[in-house]
Amino acid sequence: QVQLVESGGGLVQAGGSLRLSCAASGRTFSYAMGWFRQAPGKEREFVASITWSISTYYADSVKGRFTISRDNAKSTVYLQMNSLKPEDTAVYYCAARTRGYGLTTRSPHDYDYWGRGTQVTVSS
Repeated sequence: QVQLVESGGGLVQAGGSLRLSCAASGRTFSYAMGWFRQAPGKEREFVASITWSISTYYADSVKGRFTISRDNAKSTVYLQMNSLKPEDTAVYYCAARTRGYGLTTRSPHDYDYWGRGTQVTVSS
């Protein structure tokens, strides 16, 4: 079992920055991690992911603005979000993919454990 707890969401003006954190517990932090988001009335969508070996992947909509990273000693993954836009408004979820040999995918169906989410609201 893996428990994931997100933090760092909030309200920010367009152009601002936020840093999300996701603390993991319950199992050795040797699996891939991802960030997803879901806006009202929309499907949950891939934002970014990071493998055990720290390879990173991004959705085109956030590339160049968001940075995913992980601190294995703290069992924590981060999402630094810069140049935020109103269309980034959503609930952001972190997810763990414990099956897959440390590799990531963009499909939420491939992730085994999810946090409860943290709200990010970007005002124009």
